[in-house]
Amino acid sequence: MTITIEVPLADRSYPVHVGAGARELLPEMIPAGATRAAVITQAGIPWRVDPGIEHEVIEVPDGESAKSLAVVEDVCRRMARAGYTRSHVIVGIGGGVVTDLAGFIASVYHRGIRFVSVSTTLLGQVDAAIGGKTGVNLPEGKNLVGAFWQPSAVLCDTDTLATLPPPEYQSGMGEVAKYHFLGGGALDQLDLDERVAACVQIKADVVAADEREGGRRAILNYGHTLAHAIETAGEYHLRHGEAVAVGIAYAAEVARRLDRIDDARVAEHRRVLSAYDLPFRLPDALDPGELLDLFSRDKKAIDGITLVLDGDNGVEAVVGIDRDVLADAMEAIR
Repeated sequence: MTITIEVPLADRSYPVHVGAGARELLPEMIPAGATRAAVITQAGIPWRVDPGIEHEVIEVPDGESAKSLAVVEDVCRRMARAGYTRSHVIVGIGGGVVTDLAGFIASVYHRGIRFVSVSTTLLGQVDAAIGGKTGVNLPEGKNLVGAFWQPSAVLCDTDTLATLPPPEYQSGMGEVAKYHFLGGGALDQLDLDERVAACVQIKADVVAADEREGGRRAILNYGHTLAHAIETAGEYHLRHGEAVAVGIAYAAEVARRLDRIDDARVAEHRRVLSAYDLPFRLPDALDPGELLDLFSRDKKAIDGITLVLDGDNGVEAVVGIDRDVLADAMEAIR
């Protein structure tokens, strides 16, 4: 029995099915009229799902290196040679890397074709596969090239989480921890399916209110400004969810210095991170000055450095934070 959450976006609305065995629903989720599927996945992913129609499997490189314009070009050329058109569908099977890549390819190939995500990692199920934000990386930063392109459906099969290496599962907990501060409350008291579904529901509500990140949707980037800088400067040696955890701890320190929250709230941030056995210290090898410089490349930095911070009114984007404040908060997590 799966839990179904609707992402309500008028004519672009779609279901997210969460639970054990959800991947078996794939044939039912293939859009009407689609007679052929390009299944994008990675060799290291142990799950193969039959979409129930004619299909070819296209494997992309393992790891974050798959999220590049070179890989986008390679996959699009392979699809063009194989005769894929707008009447067909892309299916992405894998974690956040695969669903980000597959969604971006779907948004640009033939100026947009339909796609379905089968998310196989915790990080993907609670965050990356939901909401229609797709993208790839540049050497200068993470997710700097992308598009908003909503899927036709998302399948979050919690059975697949049992095969994740422990560090990969732990990485997903970084995104789960984020939702504690976006209205998730006592997520750690729910069972796995309910916890994943609760995170999906929070994200669906935010996306429905702000599909293209014109305002409120920025709160979903809680902890991500520093996280993306850590990933870029550290060449992705720290997993995404772990980098987000450090970013969450950092955001609390910045908010404290701006008197937006008190010491007890900072302590609550560290309690949640510790409950999930997540880091909240900056890796020693990283240079704080370089990380601060990378903040200016963040997609939220429209009018000065912008961070998503906690406060009396909840989590919200704060613009134009003084660099000295940011540097002092950085020292607190070293």
